[in-house]
Amino acid sequence: MKKFSTQILALAVSLAATLGTIAMAQPTPPLEIAKDAPERYIVVKGDTLWDISGRFLQKPWRWPEIWQLNRDAIKDPHWIYPGDVVWLDRSGESPRLRLGRKVGSGSSAGAAGGAGLPSERLQPRVRAEKLEREAIPTISSTEIEAFLNRPLIVDEAGLKSHPRIVGTQEGRVHISRGELAYVRGVGDSTATDWHIYRSVKPLLDPDTRQPIAWEAMFVGSARLERGGDPATMRITANNEEIGLGDRLMPAERAMPINYAPRPPERQVDGRIVSVYRGVSQVGRNSVVALNVGKSAGVEVGNVLAIQHRGRIVADREADRRGELVKLPDESVGHLLVFRVFDKIAYGLVMDASQPISVGDAVSNP
Repeated sequence: MKKFSTQILALAVSLAATLGTIAMAQPTPPLEIAKDAPERYIVVKGDTLWDISGRFLQKPWRWPEIWQLNRDAIKDPHWIYPGDVVWLDRSGESPRLRLGRKVGSGSSAGAAGGAGLPSERLQPRVRAEKLEREAIPTISSTEIEAFLNRPLIVDEAGLKSHPRIVGTQEGRVHISRGELAYVRGVGDSTATDWHIYRSVKPLLDPDTRQPIAWEAMFVGSARLERGGDPATMRITANNEEIGLGDRLMPAERAMPINYAPRPPERQVDGRIVSVYRGVSQVGRNSVVALNVGKSAGVEVGNVLAIQHRGRIVADREADRRGELVKLPDESVGHLLVFRVFDKIAYGLVMDASQPISVGDAVSNP
């Protein structure tokens, strides 16, 4: 009996290994080139990685594959500048994009060269650049600028521990730019610039209805003038009136979004928990908050598909009258993640065929 059990165990392990090998060996779908993809494109100021990827690919999030990037390059694709030439190389088994610089043009610039590529001379990209020349970002910062460095999410511990305003200049109820606030809880922090926020509402998990975190409303900025307990801070800007009980976080420097657009490395299944610039529905170029973050494997640059969740309907013609049936989820767009917290992430809707709503599902594209 023991020998038989051992044989069964060995067979099970062998079968699992075989199935795992088969699963791992599943071929990656071929890259789908956009129907009107150019043979080459000259990068201009204002372009983004997403824009350029969409010129060549039907699925822009497969950018790392067509460039054949390694992991380090994906997280630092700081190598495309206005004036660079991106050209589509179809000479290999799989199409790929290559990068060069214009080093001269003349009567031959429009002629075709080998493999059907333009004969314009390109040179390797080892070069010296002026310091002010900036690489193109993943996406435009216009729609997300206010979300890049301001306080957005506060957990329960933060609500209790962040410094708070306990007094104002001359005891005023509200203060604004140029006036003083007295703050407790700064401690030994070396930060000089601070953001002032007010907790507004909890973000609730759509399934459990429990708070995941609290959204913070940015109300202004302050600069530390004198340490101590309380410390003295001068208000440098304000969007709203600032008063007692408002809390502070050290100001973060806004970081450009330079990660290559790509699918998550792990399976991600989440929901949209909040939308911005819309009461309940938004569209392209709108910001949404998700109930998945770092702990779920979500990273800056990840692209997620958005689906309307299928409704539950009653099948009145079924054998069991009124049998409930779940309709399939419908794909309605994609978003790109630009800021990530432990349990929350913020994304920009890149395309949408229908309005995006709170409760919509997000997953790997």
